[in-house]
Amino acid sequence: MAKRSFAHINWTPGAGTADGATLAAGYMALKGGSATQLIDILEFTVEGMAGASNPTPLILGYDSTIGTTPTALATPDSDGPLNPATAALALPPVSFVAAATNPQRSSSTSSPKLSLGINAFGGILRYNIAPTQQISILGSGTSTGEISISPYTGGTPGLVQAHLLYEPY
Repeated sequence: MAKRSFAHINWTPGAGTADGATLAAGYMALKGGSATQLIDILEFTVEGMAGASNPTPLILGYDSTIGTTPTALATPDSDGPLNPATAALALPPVSFVAAATNPQRSSSTSSPKLSLGINAFGGILRYNIAPTQQISILGSGTSTGEISISPYTGGTPGLVQAHLLYEPY
């Protein structure tokens, strides 16, 4: 399969949300296009664009309640293959930044979470995942079928832009 990039441009992470609570507007989420699709997360980059110091605590983790009726991405956001010769997927992954019902980040202490916080006043974070160390999404349901990048409690999130590189199988 071909690697893809999901980009969310010029956004402010929502109000910090504790695990197990519905995410406020201002997140990135990705879920499988089918009940059996496997997706490997390969890289996450976030760049601060704020005009003043803004501690922005971000968490990448599984969602225990998936977003329902995701809103299609609109310009300048995008999700597409890195190689122009890539064949279209029959059931492509679903990337979204808004939904009729927003997801809830898992509160399970046995679910992996990655701390990806930055100072949005010019901070840059690039998390490039080593082979065999990646977080994977399996399916499109609760527990392991959707991940989100969202702000945790504390801090005052500022303007950022971000991309997520991933590979669906």
